Amino acid sequence: MSLALNHHFEEILEPLGHESANFFMAASLYHAKKLSFSAAASLAGLDFDAFAARLTEHFNSGYWLDDQVVLDDMAVVKKFKK
Repeated sequence: MSLALNHHFEEILEPLGHESANFFMAASLYHAKKLSFSAAASLAGLDFDAFAARLTEHFNSGYWLDDQVVLDDMAVVKKFKK
């Protein structure tokens, strides 16, 4: 699938930097729970901290702890306790 950016977005995204379209696409997919945090950060071309900082800057929240993340982490801890 080839993507084409609606030209009306160009003037909105331009002040935010040349990679802003990648960031907002990755952030949107992360917020929609279609991508993990690390996958979204990678697609945005940012490391964990930089992606979290930009999420906080533009969306007032960074890394989200939802039920699945917590359950996954608890399973890992339980696995290592054995």
